[in-house]
Amino acid sequence: MAGKLRRSEASTSSSSNSRGETVVVDCFRRRSSCGYCRSVGRTSISHGLLAHSITVDDYQDLLDRGWRRSGCFLYKPEMEKTCCPSYTIRLRASDFAPSKEQLRVLRKMQRLLDGTVDVKKTVGLVDDPNISKGTCSCTCHEVSSSGANESLSAKNEEKNKAELVSNYLSDQVDNAVHSCAESGEFLCSLQLPKASVKQVSSAKRKMLAEGAKDLMYSSNIAFQIVATIRRMVASENETRHDAKNNTLSPEIVAEKLAAALNQLSETSGFSIRACNGHINFYSTATQASLGEGAQNVTSSKESAAGCKRKACCMRKNVKHSQVKRRKLEIHLKRSSFDPEEFALYRRYQIKVHNDTPDHVTESSYRRFLVDTPLVFVPPSGDGRVPPCGFGSFHQQYVVDGKLIAVGVVDILPKCLSSKYLFWDPDFAFLSLGKYSALQEIGWVKENQVHCPSLQYYYLGYYIHSCSKMRYKAAYRPSELLCPLRYEWVPFNIASPLLDRKPYVVLSDHALLQDGESSTPPASEIAIEVQHDDNCDEDTNDVLIDDTEMIEPESESSDDGSGPETSVETLENFDVGDILIGLKGSRVRYKDLQRAFGPNARSYLESQLYRYKRVVGAELSERIVYSLG
Repeated sequence: MAGKLRRSEASTSSSSNSRGETVVVDCFRRRSSCGYCRSVGRTSISHGLLAHSITVDDYQDLLDRGWRRSGCFLYKPEMEKTCCPSYTIRLRASDFAPSKEQLRVLRKMQRLLDGTVDVKKTVGLVDDPNISKGTCSCTCHEVSSSGANESLSAKNEEKNKAELVSNYLSDQVDNAVHSCAESGEFLCSLQLPKASVKQVSSAKRKMLAEGAKDLMYSSNIAFQIVATIRRMVASENETRHDAKNNTLSPEIVAEKLAAALNQLSETSGFSIRACNGHINFYSTATQASLGEGAQNVTSSKESAAGCKRKACCMRKNVKHSQVKRRKLEIHLKRSSFDPEEFALYRRYQIKVHNDTPDHVTESSYRRFLVDTPLVFVPPSGDGRVPPCGFGSFHQQYVVDGKLIAVGVVDILPKCLSSKYLFWDPDFAFLSLGKYSALQEIGWVKENQVHCPSLQYYYLGYYIHSCSKMRYKAAYRPSELLCPLRYEWVPFNIASPLLDRKPYVVLSDHALLQDGESSTPPASEIAIEVQHDDNCDEDTNDVLIDDTEMIEPESESSDDGSGPETSVETLENFDVGDILIGLKGSRVRYKDLQRAFGPNARSYLESQLYRYKRVVGAELSERIVYSLG
């Protein structure tokens, strides 16, 4: 049969392409457990392709049709059927402006590099916020022996402590908010605002009522939650939420959250009370002021003195009179196995994601984050390719020679696509997920000079129904990909629609919104969602192991007329122009179909139809559909 095959003009053109060719094996529809909602059943439904090779141009087009890759395995969720509809999200790097929270992340890293943050001390606070009382923490900052520098260092230390405690308490309030939402206390489908706990200045405490002298921190999150719920109910123009949620007031919400934080009162050294809609944190008895709450605060006498072993600490400080500055290096290298990276990945997965050691193997790491089907394109020097080239890369973050994080990215003709990040748990206080995202956005901006087509930053999938993945909306202004027409829709239009149901044909609603003025501005809809650096926020992709998905689901019940059948698929039912790879040859299916018997031809054409529907007519004529 191979002697009868003839090579088409299109296949000749494809093979002569200097960027290589894309060759895939169809894995059909796949069902698996979900890495986002952690479902017990096989509720995640997607179409899969195993790629032998992919050109960067074809992968860019696949991204713009909702595909992603895990190693050499490509997958696209069947949006109207899967448990967690996953929308491709991107932003134009030149339009991005960092928020106040994102700027704080940059300042945290700068303080580390300036030597004003002590890693060991911060690690102790982050890793164990419930250090027993009376324990002396003598890892003091390095200061000058002069009184002025010592005083300045002490103030910086107190400021850093206060910020760490604020962040710690903010995380605890966030946990309480999500707990109340999941238990039905208020709408759990909302994109809830990020809690912010602020330190109360001594001057303000003096102005408050008697008994406020022990007030250390406060949060107004209850007011923000109530405002968000009211906007949601008003935008829906419905009454189905009114009975339960319209009775909510900041006072009621604050009481609920304070009750949910009761356990924290026993371990943090703070008493927690709701007052006029605010959540207030008071130091217990006459215990501590700044920075001690998250460590079971020590006495005010110890706080004023620094610690009981101040003389010991001062002797050490004299020896280290100069502040030690640190050096950050960011290296971008092509994807390859690196033992140091694997050791960091293994530690990260075990400590942050609680994987068992036998689950984190070198082979699974290679399949997930090292192996890539992307054909590398070297720099061209003509403004079409950046200096690093196109392909798959690992971006290493190194502080004073120590590897602290690795970002796995694909650099393509139009974008940098962020795939995964793993980091040293000892540096969790730096919010490295946010920091690396800001660096990657900055990289796109810088390289537009060398490659004008490179304009976008792709953050992977945005999953509105998964609270841990909503942090991606904080990078604005972003767009979501319509799952039917593959048009980009501004997030501020998409967000309220996704509040109502998880699967939406976004482009339909975007057209309806064009002539209406009822849509609130983005600042009112998309309240910024920040990372919780102890959760899955740094993970753009979950590990999808194609070896675990052996049997394809039966296709007999799918006639292509379901809710995701588009005009494109109806008009292009003919599969004759699909490029087939067989025994080293490239040929259109229409020139090959007579070589198959009736039953084999009927089965193959049903698979080709589904394949053409998920990759699109244009790509199906470029990509080689391998039959062996």
